Amino acid sequence: MQDYKKEFIEFMLECDVLKFGEFTLKSGRRSPFFMNAGAYVTGSQLRRLGQFYARAVHENFGDDFDVFFGPAYKGIPLAVTTAIAYSELFGKEIRYCSNRKEIKDHGDAGILLGSPLRSGDRVVIIEDVTTSGASIEETFPIIKAQGDVEIVGEIVSLNRMEKAKDSELSALDVISQKYGFKTAAIVTMNDVIAALDKGDDSGIITRKTRLALDEYYAQWGAK
Repeated sequence: MQDYKKEFIEFMLECDVLKFGEFTLKSGRRSPFFMNAGAYVTGSQLRRLGQFYARAVHENFGDDFDVFFGPAYKGIPLAVTTAIAYSELFGKEIRYCSNRKEIKDHGDAGILLGSPLRSGDRVVIIEDVTTSGASIEETFPIIKAQGDVEIVGEIVSLNRMEKAKDSELSALDVISQKYGFKTAAIVTMNDVIAALDKGDDSGIITRKTRLALDEYYAQWGAK
């Protein structure tokens, strides 16, 4: 596992973004872990978060793209901080764009924030986490309505690696299969478990937590 992935896992714990325990998800599933990207709130946290995204984007998608698109609302700061970090780390200026939930009819009118999307643009979508793929159903037609715009891929911070609704595949795999572009994550839950499980009760993932994770993935793990 690359060093930046190990650092990101520790970063999620430091920021209280990744927690272990008992949580009820929107889907109704009882999960032994929970990730809340809304807990990144300070300038230094957002700066580091953008650097992790930028490294993962560069590793997975290279440099041949023009825009980071952050779906409203959580995706907006993610796209902005990733664009800043990409410029600092890799010396390439990437524009940012996001959608509005409500179309504005005055001033800076329209459904988009940030840079307009132009024909020929290549876009990487930046999200926090996806368990159902519902967000892309709204985002995809907005992007494609802007002209001859290509979606290079989508990246999230954590791949939960569990079944999407009505599928044996993960949400990221469902998205890739349905829309035809690559999906990636900074880290997967396999990475998290490998980094934190010491095989005893001395770490974040205790034997009890590992048992709960194993039971959860036996029921909900993606194929």
